[in-house]
Amino acid sequence: MLRVVPAAILLSVVVTPLAAQGTAPMSENASVAAVRTFWDMMTGYVTQSAQDMPEDKYGYRPTPEVRSFGELIGHVAGAQNMICAVAMGEQPKAEDDIEKSVKGKAKLIEALKASTAYCARAYEQADAATRAGVELFGQKMTRFHALTLNAVHNGEHYGNIVTYLRINGMVPPSSRGGM
Repeated sequence: MLRVVPAAILLSVVVTPLAAQGTAPMSENASVAAVRTFWDMMTGYVTQSAQDMPEDKYGYRPTPEVRSFGELIGHVAGAQNMICAVAMGEQPKAEDDIEKSVKGKAKLIEALKASTAYCARAYEQADAATRAGVELFGQKMTRFHALTLNAVHNGEHYGNIVTYLRINGMVPPSSRGGM
């Protein structure tokens, strides 16, 4: 029985897209659209969390070795600017640019929203355009890989943010239901 469950999951992952191909045309940009869906969700959670956290908690850090909540929001905004610039073939700013220079809840939320608007352009690329090669963190990859990395990075840090919220007695956006 234990072997049947993974096999059933694998079959559903492979067969469902194949069956869908027979009933409806697949988008030429299905890959970027799929990654964008995850990125939209994670970025929405990060942004809502930034808005929900009281300003007096922006300096909160669970331990001295980790970023404060405000630094974490600045890090996500700066990383988005850098990674999405690379994904569009543009010159990136430093990853820690916002984290080190922008302070205060309102300004950090503004920077996060601006980086999200900038990244939205990167996620509008056609699948074919995202096959172009780029270099990020000293590694050669495709633009698609960079877009995927950005979405995963936001998800990784949303996990951090959930902890910060919970420690401060708050319910994270993803646990509220209806979102």
